[in-house]
Amino acid sequence: MDFDAVGQGVGGGVARVDFDAVVLAGGGSTRFGGVDKAMLVLEGVSLLDRVLEATKQGRITTVVGPHRKTSREVAWTSEQPPAGGPVAGIAAGLRQGDSPVVVLVSCDLPWLTTTDVAGLVAGITDHDGYGLRDSDGREQPLAAAYRRTALTRALDKLGDPRDQSVRRLLAGLDLGWSEPTRAGDDVDTWADFDD
Repeated sequence: MDFDAVGQGVGGGVARVDFDAVVLAGGGSTRFGGVDKAMLVLEGVSLLDRVLEATKQGRITTVVGPHRKTSREVAWTSEQPPAGGPVAGIAAGLRQGDSPVVVLVSCDLPWLTTTDVAGLVAGITDHDGYGLRDSDGREQPLAAAYRRTALTRALDKLGDPRDQSVRRLLAGLDLGWSEPTRAGDDVDTWADFDD
């Protein structure tokens, strides 16, 4: 069976699309008093390992941030210079792999599953990307799948990625969004663990 680049197989079957995963895990965690948010534990598993489990079907998973002990092997990189913000992290992570789709997630999505990730990849269809809305309906651009070519063009157009906003990076892209779902809920404060 021949497959389109993303989404449907010719004849209506669902295609399995190769993707690479980029996990942003380099933030300062200031709202957690400087504690490394990626290593916070929920139900016996660190937030980072929960996201790594959800993205395990990716051909290459790259974590952008300092090296940590993880439950599976991943590639590691960091933005240069360090602490350049999430767009600089996206640029660094995008240098790894060559799959047509990149699943871009932050490390603080503890309810994300492999099924959610597969849905992101399948949801791209004719869009440049497809992302989750959180339980409150907010779009989560760091819980989304993107066409590599679209993300690369957006980064090239932006120029220097340091200290740029993710919203500005993605402003020109055609993005689709899920219905509100807990999988899109991130953990920004201690109270978010109790929701």
